[in-house]
Amino acid sequence: MLCCMPGVAFVPALLVSWSSAAFIISYVIAVLAGHVEPLVPYISDTGTKPPESGVFGFMINISALLASITMYIRYLLIEKQNESSHFVRSSCNMLTLCVGLMGCTGMGIVATFQELAVPSVHDIGALVAFGSGVLYITLQSIISYKSCPRWNTYFVCHIRMAISVISCIAFITMIVFASKISMTKIDWTPGEKVKSYLIANLPCVILFGKCCYIYVKALQTCQRLQIAHYHEQ
Repeated sequence: MLCCMPGVAFVPALLVSWSSAAFIISYVIAVLAGHVEPLVPYISDTGTKPPESGVFGFMINISALLASITMYIRYLLIEKQNESSHFVRSSCNMLTLCVGLMGCTGMGIVATFQELAVPSVHDIGALVAFGSGVLYITLQSIISYKSCPRWNTYFVCHIRMAISVISCIAFITMIVFASKISMTKIDWTPGEKVKSYLIANLPCVILFGKCCYIYVKALQTCQRLQIAHYHEQ
């Protein structure tokens, strides 16, 4: 089975590393080029002007691909675990995968259509990416609870659910306050800077931290399943 193949557990770690590099590299280039201020710029601002826009678009598209592969692996893992435990319906697992893939599609849209070039499409992509991402990890948290105690501990499930709740609150806050200020520009007025730092960057940092935790946990799950599969042979 694909989820038990050697090296598959490396994919989630690669996703986290690559995505981190994508944001850091585009940020450094944008700051050095004088396109954004060093103090916590809006994430999309670091991928708006060339040359950082090319780097941002390329690397985020790769991240979307890696995220899709990781989510599919997670889907296969749950299906494999479900063969012996029967803790969740296959239709629920499939629905969760589809929601996750919608988020990956949103990432691709954000990477392809820059903030200032096609703002409406960029904003829709960001909405789909963040919204589907929050819903995906919430559904995964619920599935984790259902898989206890055989495949997860309640302590880990509590942490996952706490991150999901925080992410939901952050997402709603971002939507509410973002509607009160234009996000499709780079040059901010002094009064807008504080608002932009609060409503744009904090939710993104929380969501990114949440994704890192989920995918690192997926890495551990992959490794455990590979060991179990090895002993079955």
